[in-house]
Amino acid sequence: MKQFVKTVMIVTVFSMCEKFLGFLYRIYLSRTIGSEGIGLYQVALSVFALLLTVVCSGTPITVSRLMTKYRAEGKTDKVFKVISAGISFTLAVALPVALFFMVFGKKFTFMFADERCMKIFLVLVPGLVFTSVYSVLRGVFWGNKDFLPYSVTELLEEACMIIVGIVLISRTTDVYQGAFRAGVAVLVSYIFSFTLASITFILRKNKLKNPTNEFKPLLKSALPVTAMRTANSLCSSLVSILLPARLIAVGYTSTEAMSAFGATMGQTMPLLFIPTTLIGSFILVLIPEVSENYYSGRDYFLKRDVEKAIKFTVFLTALFVPVFLICGEEIGVLVFASHECGKYLSSFSYLMLFMSLSSVTTSILNSMGLENKTLVCFIISSAFMLLSAYFLPSVIGIYSLLVGLTFVYGMSTVLNLFLIGKNCKRKPKYLKFSLYTVAFILPTTVLGFMVEKLLLSSLGTFMTLVVSMAVMVTFMCLLYAIFNLVDFKGAFKKIKPLKSKRSANA
Repeated sequence: MKQFVKTVMIVTVFSMCEKFLGFLYRIYLSRTIGSEGIGLYQVALSVFALLLTVVCSGTPITVSRLMTKYRAEGKTDKVFKVISAGISFTLAVALPVALFFMVFGKKFTFMFADERCMKIFLVLVPGLVFTSVYSVLRGVFWGNKDFLPYSVTELLEEACMIIVGIVLISRTTDVYQGAFRAGVAVLVSYIFSFTLASITFILRKNKLKNPTNEFKPLLKSALPVTAMRTANSLCSSLVSILLPARLIAVGYTSTEAMSAFGATMGQTMPLLFIPTTLIGSFILVLIPEVSENYYSGRDYFLKRDVEKAIKFTVFLTALFVPVFLICGEEIGVLVFASHECGKYLSSFSYLMLFMSLSSVTTSILNSMGLENKTLVCFIISSAFMLLSAYFLPSVIGIYSLLVGLTFVYGMSTVLNLFLIGKNCKRKPKYLKFSLYTVAFILPTTVLGFMVEKLLLSSLGTFMTLVVSMAVMVTFMCLLYAIFNLVDFKGAFKKIKPLKSKRSANA
């Protein structure tokens, strides 16, 4: 357990540094190229993400899971074969797709509501090959439980993109040029992370072997994950194309539509993903444990790990919901200088619980080999998302996105939790904890509202935000302690620095 906690802490520190840098860069982009530039950049990036998902999204997690499975079964000779199969398959798909769009890409300008997005997309396309192979190497690091090189590479990739981006964007003369150069910075960061990960892969004494016999098990497991994530990415890409077009159809100008979309997807959503990001490092370390316990038949430990993941996710995310609900407008103004973003942040705040739980439960089910089930869950919820994006803009404008995202994350969370309960021999118990958490949000929100109204006129926006956040988080934690739902004392003991092992070695 101590080693697990230590690993989580290391990964969390690197992840938080990476996301904090990315967050600062997002602020820089918003203040230099504006919400319209962010909209152009976001639309192009979402379509590129779709290609990346089709090419390799299921391969890394499958390589990681099969490595864990083979080790649990004592078939260590197959580990290097499945790594080779993953890299070979990814390259065989990524190269033709990248070449196709590099040659014929200009014929597909119709994919975008604003044709300027196409040039940004095309500058990203060569990165498809580099980042798809890197994603498989990342899966190898997961399978080996070697999280340090993964964390360092991710952090340095983010730093590379930011440095190159700032250098290029600082010399821009208009919104489009800034968005285009932001795309160039992304491409450079992909090449950098691929190079660094390849060197680390070799230095860690990994090697390639004949992958012939491993293509079938790899594809059998990877294709459902790829299909689910492709559906996810396709849905996001369709929304990024469909929603601005529908907004224009109901009376928005092109600039207004791109600004509204940029404020929601480019500014609001990254803030709402903060809890999911913080939980990511914990889940990154936990998922190999879940997979190992599942395939080894250790039902008690599997139940414990699933409960731990869900309860931790609910607890951490619930701390953010009242803060964003009450202080969303202040956060939007302080971070992005955007009242529009702040307004959306308050309206969308409840989504954070569903977003985090959907991410965690999907990862758990995939680690248990239930990729087909998660695919069905996602397809059902995504259908409602697309219907919302098409029919609701004429009624509620950009808020149709809120309704659609509720369907996506809410329905997938409910269906995933049902599948987890059905497939764990020992049923995880988290319902009581979750219901108490939802109940705690209401009084915490009321308290936060009172504090904000009391202090805003005298302390100003920033200090009111800081004090309100501190009061709400403290109050929420006190409720958990009073009802004996979280053992804070035991948690603090676990995160203390581990004692040196020198005496034991001596």
